[in-house]
Order: sequence, then C-alpha cells, then structure tokens
Amino acid sequence: MNLFQKTLASVGILALTLGIALAQNRELVVGSSATYRPFAYENPSKEIVGYDVDIIKAVAQKAGLQIKVVNTPWTGIFAALNNGDVDLVISGVTINDKRKQSYDFTIPYFEARQLIAVNKDSTAKGLKDLAGKKIGVVTGSTGDDTASREFGKTNPDIRRFESTPVVISELANGGVDAAIGDNGVIAFRAQEHKQLKTVNDPSFPKEYFGIVVKQGNKALLDKLNAGLVAIKADGSYAQIYKKWFLADAPVLPAQ
Repeated sequence: MNLFQKTLASVGILALTLGIALAQNRELVVGSSATYRPFAYENPSKEIVGYDVDIIKAVAQKAGLQIKVVNTPWTGIFAALNNGDVDLVISGVTINDKRKQSYDFTIPYFEARQLIAVNKDSTAKGLKDLAGKKIGVVTGSTGDDTASREFGKTNPDIRRFESTPVVISELANGGVDAAIGDNGVIAFRAQEHKQLKTVNDPSFPKEYFGIVVKQGNKALLDKLNAGLVAIKADGSYAQIYKKWFLADAPVLPAQ
C-alpha cells in the first residue's frame, strides 16, 4: 500500500469513527402523549411538561443522552416507535406480558393501579358493579384491557376514546356512566368536575410504568436503566415524585 492509499485508508477509518460517534451522540426523539396530565401535557407556552417529562430529562442527563420530547398521540405512539419516528416512549405505559412480546421496557419508574370514575350519585363500589353500564376507556390502554377482560372485548357498552380528558368529558356530560384508567390521571381529571368521584376496586392489581424502546435495542435500554438507577440513588426521583404527587415516592421493584 503506497502513501496515498494509506492516507485514504486513514481518512476512511477516521470518518467511520466520527460517524459512529455522531450516531451515538445524536438527539433522541422521545414520544409522549401530551394529553396525560400530570404525566405529560402542554403548558400555556406550548412546552411539554409533567412527571414523565421530568423523569426522562433526569434520566437522560445521568445517561449522557441528548433528547427531544415530541407530542405523540397515544393511538399512534407504538406505530411511531415501530417506524423509527421516535426512539423511545415515555407516556404512562404499563408494563405487561402482552406488550413485552413486542417491545422492551426499562425497570419501573411509577407504581400505578386502575381507578374508576363515576358520578357522585353512583352506587358502584367496584368493577363488577359496572355491568350493563356504558364504560369509557382510552383505546388500547390498560383500562381498555381491564374492561374487555371483565365484560368482553366486543361489548358495545365499552366506549373507546383517544385520550383520558375526552373520556372524563364524556362522563361529565353523561355520554358514559363510568371511566376506567390509570389512577394518577383519572384522579387528577375527575377532581376538575365537582359532580364526579373516584372508586378504588381493591381487586385491581399493582401495575408499573416503564420507558419503552424497540425490542432488541439493548444499548439504549441499558443506558436508560442506568439513568433510572442513578436518579433513584441520588434522591432526584423522590424529588420529582413529590413535586407532582405531593407524596413520598414508593419503593419500586428492581425489575
């Protein structure tokens, strides 16, 4: 190999190395449905803020990742991840076996339960009392799964909507008799309507939210997990939790 060829080879190696470095340091797009207050929503300045946003920003800082949070409708959020429009998703996504068949999840960052909202004059004490009632859920959510398991996926009494605010609005306006969804959001939205109350069914199991990446993206998953471990260890996680829920953070499982 002559000097010219060696120079070309060196330039090629350098370009490849720089390309890999740039790819590793590129800004990652985070998908989050900004209709999910207090987890993610737009403030008056049209910035996306919330518990999920604070968590992913803290994790990214610890993991050395550059991120941009993009408002991504829940109904298309997994398609956006599949298509590469977003690199990861943080949007109150419950970790369950069905989703784990298609996606990889980080360790949990939030403990959740399903919660029912009804009108204050309702006598419902739990899920089974909603038989024959019109039930509002967010399409493809854990609330949808819960209602479908109990009453049948094709039951016409299960009414599916694009977001929790729409579901609660339907309930407040008499379009449905009950709403089922994640406790943090249902409780937050229900308190905006004086005629509504929440019902906790003790049979609902504990659930956990995780950050979602494409299946097999171990490099990104490891960085996100390392970031989560770090913010739990240094107290950042507890501070963020208290800021949004005015309570002490629960102890979460390690996996």
